[in-house]
Amino acid sequence: MPKRAAMTSTLTQIYRYPFKSAAAEALDEAVVEPLSLAGDRRWMAVDAHGRFISGREHGRMWLVRATLDGAAIHLHSDGMPMLRVYPSDLDDRMDVTLWKDRLSVRTGSHSADAWMSEFLGQPVRVVHLDQQTHRAIDPIYAQPGDEVSLADGYPLLLISEASLNGLNARLERPIEMLRFRPSVVVSAEQAHAEDDWRRVRIGDIEFDLVKPCARCLLPTVDPQTGVRDSFGEPMRTLMQYRRSAKGVLFGQNLIPRGTGVIRVGDPVQVIA
Repeated sequence: MPKRAAMTSTLTQIYRYPFKSAAAEALDEAVVEPLSLAGDRRWMAVDAHGRFISGREHGRMWLVRATLDGAAIHLHSDGMPMLRVYPSDLDDRMDVTLWKDRLSVRTGSHSADAWMSEFLGQPVRVVHLDQQTHRAIDPIYAQPGDEVSLADGYPLLLISEASLNGLNARLERPIEMLRFRPSVVVSAEQAHAEDDWRRVRIGDIEFDLVKPCARCLLPTVDPQTGVRDSFGEPMRTLMQYRRSAKGVLFGQNLIPRGTGVIRVGDPVQVIA
């Protein structure tokens, strides 16, 4: 058996993003489903053309705090009233565009549309991914039947603390992990040890690491302010040592091969 099969680390942080491009919700434990963590990125805003609203272009999205209460989602932000929306409030469907995918999703909450339109300063609609919609993962990296929620492309993203520490050692001003919007954060002895992992077990659930995450400009936005870094950090520094033919790489995309509960403190075993 390869030596790395005996390597273990620890799950140190779990994050869920109930509303795409909005703030993270830190969790002590989470239910792993085939699409993602339960409740992760099932809600999204789209513009007048049905194209998804991204925090890349709309930094204010980072300032929306979305939390789940059963089936309902609560939307909060400074200066805005709290809004509760239920999937049952959505009585219509529309086709939307998420990268190259065309999806039929639920919509029709006038209060949610008005809330998000006022917050972003442009007409938008709030949509929800329900069980009628199936979104396949790129077959180059997935198995037949693998699906994903409204995440960019894969159910989960893993980053090690050592990788962020290695980056921060190069930066004049250290940044927080949430710049990279991970799902799970793990301990590791060396920065970017996860580059060599192919399969891990977190708690009792196994995951395939199928593709390194090629980063866009999203990490240049400060999640606390929604403002882009004027010097282009941390991407400017990452390009100096993490640039490859596939882009600037930081973190690994995961596909779950089981369901159940993961908890902060769970052992993370590298099995391939």
